[in-house]
Amino acid sequence: MHSCILRVRACVCWIWKQRSQKNNSLFNGKKFRYGGCVLHAKDGSDHECEPHLCLHLGLTDYRTFVGTNLSPLWERFLVPSEDDSVLCQHTSNPLGNGAVVETNDNKILVLQRSDNVGEFPGHFVFPGGHPEPQEIGITSHQYNKELTESINTKVSQEMFDSIVREVVEEIGVPASSLSIPAFIGISRRNLNVRPAAFFFIKCGLDSKEVRQFYSSAQDGYESTQLYAVPMVNLKLVLIVLA
Repeated sequence: MHSCILRVRACVCWIWKQRSQKNNSLFNGKKFRYGGCVLHAKDGSDHECEPHLCLHLGLTDYRTFVGTNLSPLWERFLVPSEDDSVLCQHTSNPLGNGAVVETNDNKILVLQRSDNVGEFPGHFVFPGGHPEPQEIGITSHQYNKELTESINTKVSQEMFDSIVREVVEEIGVPASSLSIPAFIGISRRNLNVRPAAFFFIKCGLDSKEVRQFYSSAQDGYESTQLYAVPMVNLKLVLIVLA
């Protein structure tokens, strides 16, 4: 096991060096590592709790993500394990996020990624990125029983705050134009087993107004074009892709 871990680390370092030499805009940073989830229904007690999803999260970083999930040899990192049905114990698995944003004139916003990004350059995607541990002061693995509830609350809030932040930064619209995100669920790609939390957000602007804001988006370099797609057309595209 020890030699296997050393090989993984060496592979991660080599891939990161190669990628960062080709793209100097890449930078490392802490991410939440996704370890699964459990759906809790109403408990049937006198003080019934609403159904809620419990995420099992740890920490990883972007460099390890690039060196495992995004490695051309990513399938070699999938190792059988009794407690991991998706075989991801040796992959980074940072929890990403994505937003299905609907404009006031019933269009869905889609971005075409630029060549300056580390993941799927040139592809069409929903706006999104990652919730950030450092935004809420988490920089390392720490366990303090007294602070667990407080930390869980902060992490939960970051899941919602981060997707609003990503939409604002990538599309340029003001946060005040966006509804409170509605959590849809967790997806996991067949390719590179990448997990992501998805949300639905309603934007109070029409697609023409959104395009005007997009021209000065903070993270506009991450994409080359914004498309406002009617829902019916998007459904057709998704059916073809499926």
